[in-house]
Amino acid sequence: MANSAGSKKRARQAVVRRARNASMRSMVRTYVKKVFAQIQTGNYVDASKALVVAQPVLDGMARKGIITKAKAGRTMSRLNASVKALQA
Repeated sequence: MANSAGSKKRARQAVVRRARNASMRSMVRTYVKKVFAQIQTGNYVDASKALVVAQPVLDGMARKGIITKAKAGRTMSRLNASVKALQA
């Protein structure tokens, strides 16, 4: 348990940051699911539009440290490959 004023403040900040990070992670997952949903329909145009929207979100969260750079890159690569497969 936090004893000093500084450690109490850090504990409060950690609670707020944890909630914000969880919300951001959830948002990233939602955007990825939207792209996969468009891929499932088989519509290349809608899937590519959803991918264009999801890409900056993934990059931004990786920059902020919400998800790792590797996870962002891996996810974008998989999404991009799946969307391009629709075109063929």
